[in-house]
Amino acid sequence: MTIHSVVIQKLLSTNAHLGRRVAAPHFKIYTYGHRNAMAIIDSDKTLICLRNACSFIGNLARARARFLFVNTNPLHDEIVNTMISRIGCHNDSSWRLGGFLTNSSSPKKFRSRNKKLRLGAVQPPECVVIFDTERKSSVILEAEKLQIPIVGLVDSSMPWETYKRITYPIPANDSVQFVYLFCNLITKTFLYEQKRLASEVAVHEDDVRYAALCFH
Repeated sequence: MTIHSVVIQKLLSTNAHLGRRVAAPHFKIYTYGHRNAMAIIDSDKTLICLRNACSFIGNLARARARFLFVNTNPLHDEIVNTMISRIGCHNDSSWRLGGFLTNSSSPKKFRSRNKKLRLGAVQPPECVVIFDTERKSSVILEAEKLQIPIVGLVDSSMPWETYKRITYPIPANDSVQFVYLFCNLITKTFLYEQKRLASEVAVHEDDVRYAALCFH
């Protein structure tokens, strides 16, 4: 069995391929039919989207960008919180307050919220990752206004008005198993980039010390 086959089997085991009963027209590019009146999501296309999203997240992580992870499903709370803890990313929950992203342009309002929520920086995030895009259309609208890239899980019934605003859509059933898999991939991506960055910093410091000795 090839590595690709193993990965596809892993995706299938998470039920990522099970869509809703009605597939929106714009979502049909991710499906290859229906079974028992349910849309079946093409796992190969889910895998491609996962790779693209993780590559984008990795580039930002390497640049030490600011992230905002959004989740409102209590079944996913522990999974998402564990991921945030492992990658060492301070994630604020101020999205629960309406208009956080757009109101952040107001220094007075943002400083007061910053104090209350113990945010790490007053700047808006450079990427928003949403695990339940259907429930958080307001965050998607706000991120679009500020031209913040969005990585989000999308399902077969998502309206076009929401779908078109997601920069890196990942077609999949937002089952607990798939969210766990996605968070695990994000964690590995962050840790890999952090390790690479630390290695490069160490090499640079060695070069600086060597140069200082040479010209001493």
